Amino acid sequence: MIDTRHWALVLFIAAAVAACAGGTSSPMPGGALPAAAFPKGSTPISHVVIVIQENRSFDNFFATFPGANGATTGLAEPMSKSIAASCKAKKQPVITKPATVPLTKVDLVGKGFPGNFGWNNDLPHTYPSGYLAECNSAGLQPSASDPCRMDGFDATRFGPNGEGPQATCTYTYQYVDPRIIAPYWDMAKQYVLADETFQSQGSESFTAHQDLIAAGTAVDATDSIIDDPTGFPWGCDAYKTSVTTLLTTSGKYLQDNGPFPCLTYKTMRDLLDAKGVSWKYYANKVYPWNGKSGGDTSGIWSGFDAISAVRYSKEWGKNVTDSDLQIFTDIKKGHLPSVSWVTPNAPNSDHPNEKCRCDTGPSWVASIVNAIGKSKYWKSTAIVVIWDDWGGYYDHAIPPLYDNQGGLGFRVPMLIVSPYVQAHVEHTQYETTSILKFVEANWALGSLGGLDVRASSIANAFNFDQAPRAFKVIPAKYPLSFFLHQKPSGLPPDSE
Repeated sequence: MIDTRHWALVLFIAAAVAACAGGTSSPMPGGALPAAAFPKGSTPISHVVIVIQENRSFDNFFATFPGANGATTGLAEPMSKSIAASCKAKKQPVITKPATVPLTKVDLVGKGFPGNFGWNNDLPHTYPSGYLAECNSAGLQPSASDPCRMDGFDATRFGPNGEGPQATCTYTYQYVDPRIIAPYWDMAKQYVLADETFQSQGSESFTAHQDLIAAGTAVDATDSIIDDPTGFPWGCDAYKTSVTTLLTTSGKYLQDNGPFPCLTYKTMRDLLDAKGVSWKYYANKVYPWNGKSGGDTSGIWSGFDAISAVRYSKEWGKNVTDSDLQIFTDIKKGHLPSVSWVTPNAPNSDHPNEKCRCDTGPSWVASIVNAIGKSKYWKSTAIVVIWDDWGGYYDHAIPPLYDNQGGLGFRVPMLIVSPYVQAHVEHTQYETTSILKFVEANWALGSLGGLDVRASSIANAFNFDQAPRAFKVIPAKYPLSFFLHQKPSGLPPDSE
């Protein structure tokens, strides 16, 4: 939707620079270019707010959205004998031959799942037990000759790291009733729904949240961190014995063979600080796994907890908050930074959990959008809402194969809300780091040189030549006051 008249020269120059600079280790999708600064003053965007929700595939939220690439059926291969026996015992469907499975319409909180379903007992979405297992029923790494077939979603087990005793059966084949997530659908109808957004890496929350601040998890030329560290909290506040798992450029999975999760690679903080661009990460404190008060609460659930240069500097506490509600104070007082990330109190994260009232996520996000929309910041802001990973739920879109390190992962929903977009479904292929590429160009920051290099910027979803649109309030079930009086849960939004 971006006006190409003003961008042809920019793209030509960027392409020329790329040609002179030589290749990159990561293949680049059609239309992807190295980060190039926008012409000075050419965009009215002086604030980008990245709202990070949890654990939903695109089909899980937008399977039936008009004009989007959604599906209400999924593929399944025959179950193993043990999984078939488990499903039969639970009186659930048993898949004995290749089949097409209808996606069941469900609520948001996860009713109908077996056992104690919650943050600590989850659908598998780590690299081997989630991404590989669901990618194809054999659990093999995809290749150019044998890409993801998206037919293994009935062949996984329910529980932490996909190691639970119960088969998921056909639980993963579902989509949420649009009426329950009406605020998201309203945003999609009024603004931009990006229906070809894939995870930069096919893994879980730790990796995904690093991708959103660092454009990757490479610790050296051949090894990248995949999945979550051992123990909790994650990051520099982890137990001293905590380690990470690595995935090599050749696709070798080195479980628990990586460094302590207090890392030194470059992040957006380095680029933003170098140019004097303000930033903040709005997050919450987390308690030990039992969620009770007492004990160490230093582990703020923020990607920057894993970055030593932030965790052990004055920016920890100043730029990384211990309350997601601080964003409303900053908006009201005129202190919204140029670039911000927002992660929610666990119940508001959209992470399915049958043990709590977890239908508050859409209203939480609407509260942020409405607060900005009714403030002086509306005409200068782009709000990007993205779900960190697919959460184990079925999605029919085959992820493009870019590398042997889980790229690309499965599709996730992404919404772009701004007065400079027109209502449409954007079919450009994006990935997690596409957001960072836009930020890099908007403030002429240069590039992190990671997975942002290959990504297509979200810039083409905008039309900066149009007059800013007037804001219309997004209706929501729960008002802002509900969240302002909500007690912090002390729980992380996800355990994987």
